[in-house]
Amino acid sequence: MQVPTVMRIGSALSGLLLVLFLVVHLAGLLPALIAPVQFEHYATALHHQPWLPGLEVSLAATTAVHLSFTVAKTLRNRGAGNTAALNSRRGQPLQALASRSKVAAGVVTLGFLALHLQQLRWSRPADGLEREVLQQVLQHPISLVIYAAGSLAIGLHLLHGTEAAHRNLGLLTPANGSSIRSGGRLLASGIGGGFLLISLGLALGGLA
Repeated sequence: MQVPTVMRIGSALSGLLLVLFLVVHLAGLLPALIAPVQFEHYATALHHQPWLPGLEVSLAATTAVHLSFTVAKTLRNRGAGNTAALNSRRGQPLQALASRSKVAAGVVTLGFLALHLQQLRWSRPADGLEREVLQQVLQHPISLVIYAAGSLAIGLHLLHGTEAAHRNLGLLTPANGSSIRSGGRLLASGIGGGFLLISLGLALGGLA
């Protein structure tokens, strides 16, 4: 079990904070599929909260911290000669893929985030039009592909990140490793699959 360092702890804790945001954000988006009126009430109330700008700044800072620590840790590992190919020794090729593609998944996620903010944050839809604007965005094939790719990238990143965060914090042991990996798979499929389901559902609903 590796001894946690400031770099590893910072990467893990910032990542866990971002996961918390994803869970809350997903919960807020789900009514867009099944309860549009309630979703618009929620979105309007949220956008008029005085603390929202501060939360957005905090999320941007947390993202920057996570990205900085992750890049620094990756460069340090490579500088130390850690260039071995990542292969699953547990017969879990999907988790091996998530480990190998963590940089690519991060880049795709950042690209998706930039597009998402440009389309729905700068500028923000008028009150009562959040769902309609989101549907219009998702009816464009390129946007839908990017949103779907972003959802899958988030899922892959979480699949790797759940185990990596526990390892970075010194909490991963042979005794709890299986439970942590199972929880990571559940978290990744729930969040990544949830965002993908919402994107496809709104796109198809808008076309219908």
